[in-house]
Amino acid sequence: MAIHSNKLSATQYEKNFSDIHPPFETKDAALVEANRCLFCYDAPCMKSCPTSIDVPKFIKQITTDNIKGSAHTIFNSNILGAGCSKVCPVEKLCEGACVYNLMDEDPIPIAKLQRYSTEKAIANKWPLFRRKESTGKKVAIIGAGPAGLSCAHVLSREGVDVTIYEKEKKGGGLMTYGIAAYKVTPQFCKEEVDYILSIGGIEVLYEQELGKNVKLEDLQKKYDAVYVAIGVGLARQLDIPGENLEGVVDAINFIYTIRNTEFGKVPVGDKVAVIGMGMTAIDAATQAKRLGASEVTMLYRRTQEEMPCTEVELNIAKLDGCEIIWLAAPKEVLGTEGKVTSLVAEKMTLGEPDASGGRSPVSTGETFTIEVDMVIKAAGQTPFQQLVEQNQLQHKNGKIQIKNAATNLAGVFSGGDCVNGGKEVVDAVQAGKDGAAGIIQYLFPHSK
Repeated sequence: MAIHSNKLSATQYEKNFSDIHPPFETKDAALVEANRCLFCYDAPCMKSCPTSIDVPKFIKQITTDNIKGSAHTIFNSNILGAGCSKVCPVEKLCEGACVYNLMDEDPIPIAKLQRYSTEKAIANKWPLFRRKESTGKKVAIIGAGPAGLSCAHVLSREGVDVTIYEKEKKGGGLMTYGIAAYKVTPQFCKEEVDYILSIGGIEVLYEQELGKNVKLEDLQKKYDAVYVAIGVGLARQLDIPGENLEGVVDAINFIYTIRNTEFGKVPVGDKVAVIGMGMTAIDAATQAKRLGASEVTMLYRRTQEEMPCTEVELNIAKLDGCEIIWLAAPKEVLGTEGKVTSLVAEKMTLGEPDASGGRSPVSTGETFTIEVDMVIKAAGQTPFQQLVEQNQLQHKNGKIQIKNAATNLAGVFSGGDCVNGGKEVVDAVQAGKDGAAGIIQYLFPHSK
């Protein structure tokens, strides 16, 4: 692999990783879009939001210049509403449900309007919530990602004292470490985390990792309840020859490196292959191109109809010049002197429909080879099954099993990616709210 420190100037690097979805430039521009809203009764956009943000209400508040009220409406349902306005696949959630789609008109830019209000709140540090007097109850949360932060904020509002144990040096989880820098910058992530913590009653202890310097059984003794929000993070292996050659990396680590490395020092190949077609695969492919790779080829073993990413995300990759090869699965990574030189892939076809109606890819027996010096694995992530088992948490294939957010261990709750296997940030936020509700019911069983 080559380090492209001399291929991109600092100015070009900044341009390549600048905000891909810029905000409204003026107040009038926001008002024009807000006033298009029909303020539907029983609004489908609200129903399609996992956190049930009252979309018509917050947009109406923008039209009356009540930006503080608008931000409160959003944050009351989703305390990470600012971040979600940048990373949510809104085309399949709120904006995809907008009634204007039925009229062949552009939907209301809900995410952009949400960003308009929430960014003002964060920039001005508006104290929109006040925590109740401390109840004396203490809760430990493992993980300062979206689920953990969401849970912590709800608990703090109710007067519960919270301590978060976070394995990284910064909070935010996937938002801070696992999403393309042109969607959310490290600076924005820090400001969002600081804003969430500003309510008070939440202490974050960094570089504290479950299974290393943190034990669940110790937390159970020290706190009244524990919320496990460790996410997922183990890259799914390809299980093919040559996978351990130098130049084969997993997408999450690649993105993590970009977000934690100085300009010009991120190793990237000249000809890169990306395996997978999820959001993480798109982020890895586009960033490799923006770092200076001359060729980026994405391989997916199914067709475009089955891809897990959205059309909007796919178009980002295409516009960045990434090549797409459908119905192709990696078979072997070849190399010389321990370094990647090419990737052998199988041509696939779709088999007969199974009981669920889905069609699994089947090898045709034909192969082809592409010259590469870097292979990025983005075939999904797996739960921390070994860690889950070490802590006696009931699970299914590594995913923690819960009922009303409660695990099989007394006083231990869980939610987010470590339970659902990996969904959107907004799903994790809702899981955090559900976890807080379960914990509050557990701590205060006789309260209304």
